[in-house]
Amino acid sequence: MILSSLRNRIFLTSALLAVLSIGAAIYLVSVRVTRELEESLQHEIHSTGQLVEQLRNTRAQMFAMSARLIADAPTLKAAVDTNDPATVQNNAAIYQNQLNSNLLLVTNKTGDVLATVGASSRAAIVATEPSVRRAIEGGESLSLIPEPDGLLHLVTVPIVIGISHPDILGTLSVGFLLDDAFAQQLKQITGSEIAFGMDGQILASTLPREARPALSALLAGRSANANVTFRDDEYVALPLALSQANAADLAKGPVALILRSRTEQLRFLHTIHTELGVTAVIAVILATVLSFAVARTITRPLATITAVMREVAATGDLTRKIVFRQASEWDDEDAQLLATTFNTLTDSIAQAQREISQRERLSSLGRLSTVIAHEVRNPLMIIKAALHTLRQSNVSAVAVREAAADIDGEVIRLNRIVNDVLDFARPIRFELAPADINALCRESAAAAQVSPGAKVDVQLDQTVPAIRTDAERLRIALVNLIVNARDAMRSDDARVSVSTRFTDGGVAIVIADRGDGIDRADLPRIFDPYFTTKRGGTGLGLPIAKNIVEGLGGAIAVSSTPGQGTAIRVELPLDLANEPSAPIAEGRPLATA
Repeated sequence: MILSSLRNRIFLTSALLAVLSIGAAIYLVSVRVTRELEESLQHEIHSTGQLVEQLRNTRAQMFAMSARLIADAPTLKAAVDTNDPATVQNNAAIYQNQLNSNLLLVTNKTGDVLATVGASSRAAIVATEPSVRRAIEGGESLSLIPEPDGLLHLVTVPIVIGISHPDILGTLSVGFLLDDAFAQQLKQITGSEIAFGMDGQILASTLPREARPALSALLAGRSANANVTFRDDEYVALPLALSQANAADLAKGPVALILRSRTEQLRFLHTIHTELGVTAVIAVILATVLSFAVARTITRPLATITAVMREVAATGDLTRKIVFRQASEWDDEDAQLLATTFNTLTDSIAQAQREISQRERLSSLGRLSTVIAHEVRNPLMIIKAALHTLRQSNVSAVAVREAAADIDGEVIRLNRIVNDVLDFARPIRFELAPADINALCRESAAAAQVSPGAKVDVQLDQTVPAIRTDAERLRIALVNLIVNARDAMRSDDARVSVSTRFTDGGVAIVIADRGDGIDRADLPRIFDPYFTTKRGGTGLGLPIAKNIVEGLGGAIAVSSTPGQGTAIRVELPLDLANEPSAPIAEGRPLATA
């Protein structure tokens, strides 16, 4: 019988257990993923609704504050007091340019329109709104008025003169449109489709106009559920009442619609189900093959093999080989193949270890060569140019002295580079002295801009005091950081900012750019020596800066958002508590900048 063999029983039992386990796991994962996606969709749409309401309220509060400030302006009060529309109109135009609202309306104490800027066709209607009458009585109010291309959010405040016995001169109304452009801005922030409507009609939306009848039916309560379909795309909709008065009846009053595509979620879910099914089939096949292999090898040859493996694992001796007794009853081709494979593998590992060791030595030599080439190339070019000058037949004595000075200076620089390479493993030696951090930042920004590229804006806190530090070493670190920030900018019109701030613990220097940012996978490695993503870079700039900052008792931190930019914060103490003449040693010099 098929079950009379131990090998067959092990094989069938293992295969069946694997199939049942994998099938149950795939089913539970599929159910859980489906439920999580539905819950995530509902959570996202409610979170988006809260965000939209918060943004709208923030914008309304901003305009309300601006309206109060304008209403309190003496020039506007004086103009309104004249009750002359031309005088008020001139003042209103000035404030409109500053405020950039869609409507600015000024009335006198009787509600007559004195000036209007923006949607002038709506001035007469706005002047009759209850909010204007409420402002004439001394109150402030917010209201929403339907427009052909959106909802006009109106903020109305009184124009008052006097404190103890205030006299109301008139009212000021400031309005901004909840239109297609504003809806598009909200979509970019929230990732959801947005629509605004009132009295059952859609007035503005991020969806095409063809979708407005379906959205209007949803507002009017003619839709059977909270979903709406447009061009074969199903959206989950969340109506959001913009006024407490129509919270119970969305067909009356202003409403915002938040829509999330359910079709995309279903498409993603279908992809997951397909991948889970393929994974299940592959897993079952692999489990069956593995069960067969286990059943075939659960014999004495396996014991021989595992014994040798344990010995190799315990001792690390890769010269140990698996050898079977010849002409024994335990010989079989599978065991022989496994033994041969193991023996070949140990030989390959030993060979690979030797090759890896050789490659690491060559790699270290290559990295060191890169550093030397990077640092030596420029001095050699300057020396070459000076020698070319000296070879000229009509060279002047002044030119000879200048060329000799250039050669001497670059030889000194080359000697310093060689000394730094030779001292690679020794600590950096710092010379401490009082230094002006603001002046140091200005000098570093100027030095980093010698080549074309992004401009550097310097924003300095004048309260920053002088600190004890190594100014030359710190300048090297700052120049490295600013150059990296400029290299991250794609456009020469973009700007890098360098700012200082006096903190409780010392001085903070922040270098920020608006580049592509750093991938999250690369962020933990940016301070590793020789790690770089720039073509032609040596990967030493940031490690050098980190070594210098930490050697000066400070700290360096990097925050980056892909697609938005990177900010590097350097914090330095006010005093390292060392004597000015005493050098300190901290960190390793990777190279000089």
